[in-house]
Amino acid sequence: MESKKTDQTIDEGLYSRQLYVLGHDAMKKMGSSNVLIVGLKGLGIEIAKNVVLAGVKSVTLYDPEPVKISDLSTQFFLREEDVRKPRDATSAPRLAELNQYVPISVLEGELTNDKIKNFQVIVLTETPLKKQLEINDFTHANGIHFISTDVRGLFGVVFNDFGDKFQIIDATGENPVTGMVAAVSKEEEGIVTCLDESRHGLEDGDYVTFTEIKGMEELNNCEPKKVKVLGPYTFNIGNTSTYGDYISGGIFTQVKQPKTIQFKSLRESLGKPDHLISDFAKWDRPGQLHIGFQALHAFVENHGSLPRPHNETDAEELVRFAKNINDQCEEKVEFDDDKLLKQLAYCATGDLSPMVAFFGGLVAQEVLKACSGKFHPIQQFFYFDSLESLPDNDTLNEENCAPCNSRYDGQIAVFGKDFQHKIANFREFLVGAGAIGCEMLKNWAMMGLGTGPRGAVHVTDMDTIEKSNLNRQFLFRSRDVGKLKSETAIAAINRMNPETKGKYIAHQDRVGVETENVYNDDFFDRLDGVTNALDNVDARKYMDRRCVYFRKPLLESGTLGTKGNTQVVIPYLTESYSSSQDPPEKSIPICTLKNFPNAIEHTIQWARELFEGLFKTPAENVNSYLSQSGFIEATAKQGSGSKEILEGVQNYLVSERPLTFEECVTWARLKFEEYFNNTIQQLLFNFPKDTITSTGTKFWSGPKRAPDPIVFDANNNEHLEFIVTAANLHAFNYGLKGETNREYIKNVLSNVMVPEFHPKSGVKIQVQENENIQLTTDENELQEIISSLPDPASIPGFRLNPVEFEKDDDTNFHIDFITATSNLRATNYGIQPADRHKTKFIAGKIIPAIATTTALVTGLVCLELYKIIGGKNKIEDYKNGFVNLALPFFGFSEPIAMPKFKYHETEWSLWDRFDIEGDLTLQEFLDYFKKNHELDVTMLSCGASMLYAFFLQGKKREERKNMRLSELVESIAKKPIPPHVKALTLEMVVNDRNEEDVEVPYVRLVIRQ
Repeated sequence: MESKKTDQTIDEGLYSRQLYVLGHDAMKKMGSSNVLIVGLKGLGIEIAKNVVLAGVKSVTLYDPEPVKISDLSTQFFLREEDVRKPRDATSAPRLAELNQYVPISVLEGELTNDKIKNFQVIVLTETPLKKQLEINDFTHANGIHFISTDVRGLFGVVFNDFGDKFQIIDATGENPVTGMVAAVSKEEEGIVTCLDESRHGLEDGDYVTFTEIKGMEELNNCEPKKVKVLGPYTFNIGNTSTYGDYISGGIFTQVKQPKTIQFKSLRESLGKPDHLISDFAKWDRPGQLHIGFQALHAFVENHGSLPRPHNETDAEELVRFAKNINDQCEEKVEFDDDKLLKQLAYCATGDLSPMVAFFGGLVAQEVLKACSGKFHPIQQFFYFDSLESLPDNDTLNEENCAPCNSRYDGQIAVFGKDFQHKIANFREFLVGAGAIGCEMLKNWAMMGLGTGPRGAVHVTDMDTIEKSNLNRQFLFRSRDVGKLKSETAIAAINRMNPETKGKYIAHQDRVGVETENVYNDDFFDRLDGVTNALDNVDARKYMDRRCVYFRKPLLESGTLGTKGNTQVVIPYLTESYSSSQDPPEKSIPICTLKNFPNAIEHTIQWARELFEGLFKTPAENVNSYLSQSGFIEATAKQGSGSKEILEGVQNYLVSERPLTFEECVTWARLKFEEYFNNTIQQLLFNFPKDTITSTGTKFWSGPKRAPDPIVFDANNNEHLEFIVTAANLHAFNYGLKGETNREYIKNVLSNVMVPEFHPKSGVKIQVQENENIQLTTDENELQEIISSLPDPASIPGFRLNPVEFEKDDDTNFHIDFITATSNLRATNYGIQPADRHKTKFIAGKIIPAIATTTALVTGLVCLELYKIIGGKNKIEDYKNGFVNLALPFFGFSEPIAMPKFKYHETEWSLWDRFDIEGDLTLQEFLDYFKKNHELDVTMLSCGASMLYAFFLQGKKREERKNMRLSELVESIAKKPIPPHVKALTLEMVVNDRNEEDVEVPYVRLVIRQ
């Protein structure tokens, strides 16, 4: 399948999700940027991986040092057999597989100014401070963007220098704010008042321009005007006193203004650092680590190596270096004690996959900012640590953390051999093997998670790989398109770390009630934890419920473009994922969608619903009529909607059934007339453009835009696109061969007779959202439709092909139909049309995604996983995170504590329940709670089945009391309890000893072992 390209450089099929983050302009700038990455241990390769996936012009690698076994702690493109080979030359071909559009090369010889002068961005890792200063002096003087970064155990640093004048095109990446104007005052400080449907969302200093204003025409397409916010619905735009009088209408649109910022050189910044805070709970940490990292460089320069893991002599020497450096500073940094500096020394040789993932995602995003000017760069130092990930026990000593010639030496240096054993014998369930899932698996393989005798990692994902996945799901290659994600991901992981073979197990079952025979009690009982890598809320909530039920820790995360969030759910400590709800998405009122659209989002949604209503739903209804004997009776019970359903069946099976493609073209032409001409004529007949409401205002004002019918023109590309796409989709419904030759289709159209339309009186049109227009169904009309339907037996085997919407296939007409339909309706209502790219984004409900955010977020998740493995049991040990790499912003907080409830003197939370062993009778159950908990059970249910209620009739109640609860459940549900179910979950309504209703936990009744 060929992907559509907007120009020679951007493959929209590959970069689809990323384009919605960065935009075409930024991507084009990236496509002309050459990037040099120095240092190819874990951090360097993580940065390179993300930059290559993003799609720059070229990436050059420099690290001639030989591979060591400890590199394998984080360097996922190296193998044991690569030890002693040069890191750069060994990594290059494996990196090149990620993106065919980005050539990878290796820089030979010494790193000289002459060799680096032609790069637009240079990234230094594992580079001595002296060399960093030398290179930065050159790059700062020559307009080359410079980034240096290092990760030392649980500590890391980034430094940016993008030159004296760096222009930011778009600092936030948020869509420009737009809104409808209600009034503009004519005065020296002109005030714009917006319609009170929604707040304007502007801030002081923003700029806006205007369109569609009547009267004060000078504002239309004016130069951007600076805003001063007066209130949520009003803002000032400066002098309007010389303009015409405002009459009506208008749309304001925010105009993003370029911003120029200045960077200091590294040499200057060392003495006068500017810090971006990574964690506001560690406000003083950046200054302390600024000294600490300089001391590390001094230590290495003095000794030729980093401090030995947990060596007290080396740690004390690092402290002395730090104090000497601090004493020479103009503004000295306060240290409470030597503990932080010693921790830095203890784990400086450490190399942790989660830290590398965090910084690799962060720095790669800074590279893209340098290339494109999109988003605000870090100014200029950024320090981050996760000391709280260290275990609480005191087994961390020099002997336990010494290297042992293992691929995990980088992790052992920080956590010790004992903790490595715990990691290896942990059992985790990963739900989802997409973008987050791939990154998580890579981190876990590097950590050695689940590779021990007791360990295991289960991965489930029922999806297959698509081309658009390759841009950020880095375990997959183009040759893998069409294969199962879970199996392919694990095969890739096995190559990265052979110790995962047989320990990482692929599943293809969707998590849900229907697969609880697969993911049953035995499965969950063997797990130590669950990690979600899901992209839908329902599945997340389901897994959350399962984790609460089985009392397993859950690691949750998600991304949206440059934004990412992480949440940790710990039994008996925190609330669950479902405890907090996001606000519901704002929906479009039906009356707006059907009759009064005022934004392109409205017309796209309308077109998307029309797609379902023309090519999917009627075909499904036809098939149901032909295959289900009770279809008509069931449909008739649906009341007012039944006529529409049965008319659809009659149309698609009888009156509008095409036998040739030419008849599909005729059908499409008549649909064009219906939607873009006749319906609009009827609307204007009901509400002429000069209609005045009962309150004396114009009907067509404010958010209501007066439409105009469209006269069909076969030579208009948009008109013809609707015909071509609609006719081909209709042909697909009937298994007819389609046709895209436009001259042929025009010729067919020239012979189509279109009936003249006359608006009707008495047609009701919904104007207000709360207006309820009842559609009456005449029984005689219904019977007439039913009698016209052919007997299913007369057309055995006949079925229609319902169209399943697929946004990523550029050859299937789906997005093309929605784009043409939406833009035609936009033309009806004078709304600015949208291109195919934007239409696909809105209609397909695409979540913008980029590999940088994904990598960073999984790093944060795995830092929390260390804490779970270590058995930390204080809520303050854990962190939920929110990041926005565009700004950039980092926010961390303690998880929210679990809410607590009480009955009698007993306190309980969502993690508590009543556990009862044995299949009791209902009477025994009632007696148990009365005797042991002083609770009177007034109602008892199991799922949707009501087992007992105080208001049940006497005979029925007494019969049930003698039945075992499992029998009762099967009797009421009218189906057997599946053999995999070991326990019933029962919900109770109870009265306490004071005969008051009181909330209590659920009951887990074990019915079989």
